[in-house]
Amino acid sequence: MKRTKTPLQEKLMTAHDIQKDIAKWKLKGLSICFTNGCFDILHLGHITYLSKAALLADVLIVGVNSDRSVKALNKAPDRPVNNEEARAALIASLEAVDAVFVFDENTPKELISKLLPDVLVKGGDYDPEEQDSGHPRYVVGRESVLKSGGSVKTIELVEGFSTTEILKKIQS
Repeated sequence: MKRTKTPLQEKLMTAHDIQKDIAKWKLKGLSICFTNGCFDILHLGHITYLSKAALLADVLIVGVNSDRSVKALNKAPDRPVNNEEARAALIASLEAVDAVFVFDENTPKELISKLLPDVLVKGGDYDPEEQDSGHPRYVVGRESVLKSGGSVKTIELVEGFSTTEILKKIQS
């Protein structure tokens, strides 16, 4: 693998910019990994997950849910705790991450079909083999990635670390 390092100021992008950069990276022979999430209250689980995801390809791209899309997920009425700009900047500051963008759609399905990463990765609470899009363990975007010759992988979660659990501890 030819892992590259992207300067922090260049990591925060739009979905449109990401498409251009993916084309450039692929011309250089670099493989692309994509993941997405809310990443509200950055914790050890997030860091471990993204560090492992970065090992799956040369370039790691992270899609961060917009504030509106986090609210649509109904995680909790007071979520997200941190706004989308702060969450995206925190993720971009991680060495393992090469590019970050905020997406406003309820799911990244359409974005994934445009980006066509070599590897699509989600946490271990998902199942890369699940084909029922209504199933909670279904990985959104898997069909597009598989049809383009890519792979879908999962990374085990770090037990005891989640934003929901952290908020429960704070409130108790």
